[in-house]
Amino acid sequence: MSVEPRASIVWDYAPSPEATDHLRLSERYGLFIDGAFCEPAQARYEPTINPATEETITEVAWAGPQDVQRAIETARAAQPRWAALPDRERGKYLFRIARLIQERARELAVVETLDGGKPLRESRDVDIPLAAAHFFHYAGWADKLRYGMVARDVAALGVVGQIVPWNFPLLMAAWKLAPALACGNTAILKPAETTPLTALLLAEICQEAELPAGVVSILPGDGAVGAALVRSPGLDKIAFTGSTAVGREIQTELAGRGVELTLELGGKSANIVFEDAALDQAVEGIVNGIFFNQGHVCCAGSRLLIQESVHDELIAKLWTRMGRLRIGDPLDKNTDVGAINSAEQLERIETLVAAGEEEGATRRSVACSLPERGYWFAPTLFTEVSPAHRIAEEEIFGPVVSVLSFRTQAEAIEKANNSRYGLAAGIWTDKGAKAFEVAAALRAGVVWQNTYNHFDPTAAFGGYKESGFGREGGSAGLRPYLKVVR
Repeated sequence: MSVEPRASIVWDYAPSPEATDHLRLSERYGLFIDGAFCEPAQARYEPTINPATEETITEVAWAGPQDVQRAIETARAAQPRWAALPDRERGKYLFRIARLIQERARELAVVETLDGGKPLRESRDVDIPLAAAHFFHYAGWADKLRYGMVARDVAALGVVGQIVPWNFPLLMAAWKLAPALACGNTAILKPAETTPLTALLLAEICQEAELPAGVVSILPGDGAVGAALVRSPGLDKIAFTGSTAVGREIQTELAGRGVELTLELGGKSANIVFEDAALDQAVEGIVNGIFFNQGHVCCAGSRLLIQESVHDELIAKLWTRMGRLRIGDPLDKNTDVGAINSAEQLERIETLVAAGEEEGATRRSVACSLPERGYWFAPTLFTEVSPAHRIAEEEIFGPVVSVLSFRTQAEAIEKANNSRYGLAAGIWTDKGAKAFEVAAALRAGVVWQNTYNHFDPTAAFGGYKESGFGREGGSAGLRPYLKVVR
């Protein structure tokens, strides 16, 4: 008896775009100082651009030195009253902010996607829920601060300046604002120039929560605004997340001034797959580790280390999985990889990818049709990579993974640590003892086992070496915003 094989069924997802008609965006946003939106001193407004279409979303005020000084003065005036509130009262304000983020979650997710280019399902399922979770978490810490500092009596530092990047605009704002406010500090937040909108919506949420005037100020603008904030007298602390080069400049500027500093900088994280790992599971973790948010992640698993005995099998599985990634409209709920954040970032990715080819690595990029407008880069895999190649050393900050191989556990550790960065790492193995041994030997602030890019507000995050110093999240995230008084 002969049996005819079943015909393979080829199907695709129908487009599923998220509506935008529910948004309440203003045609123009001012600076947020002393509890209200206001005109910038230099009357400068700049468009914020949708990177998927290159169309203007709205106009946003850019701060100048006078605006920075005014924000510091109002924050300084508000800080004693804020710190003097009963701890539980401060916690109630944070709780209100968290609830309002949840209530406006759909709007915030769409705006985050429009302004930054990341897929909607990531904004909806990761960024916005985690931002609310951080405010909830630190609302609970507000009346327990001494227990986060080994039962010592503590006090707020005072006025803090906070500079956040463009890859997770609202989430990074929550990472910094929530612990600072819980500890009794007032804060001046400088969002990235390409993604200011959700920070400004957060300003509206602060108003809705009736947060006292001056406790939070938000000053959009370019690097000059951040530089003015760092150089201004009257600050007690700077918290910066961004590039290692800018972090060095900030550290130099603050040297000898008595201003506290925490830095969360770049990364070139190793994702290590041993031969005893569940390979199909590892493939999903690799994809999440490097193609999540188009690779615009400081802890992205951009160096993939594979044990030689499973190298070819894993690469075949990974390449097949990469072929199923959907690249396109970030507002489509089926999209896996959205738009690159800016023309400048796209140029950097293309430059480093070209360098990888010139140095002899083998490039494979997913064959797909990309939109005619906007900034796009197809997911890319490099094999035959040497540890000396630029693509193995420099942070690409895009959807590009470089593959290296190893034979032994010791070699894997040596190659993983062969980097000036030390932010994160991933270990894929079915042997718990091996995972603990390797994790203890890695010079990385965060090590995941059999998963990648999982974050929780109760867990500390931060790096070593040129990935910065200080921790955010959990009780460790309180310490940079407190001083011990007894």
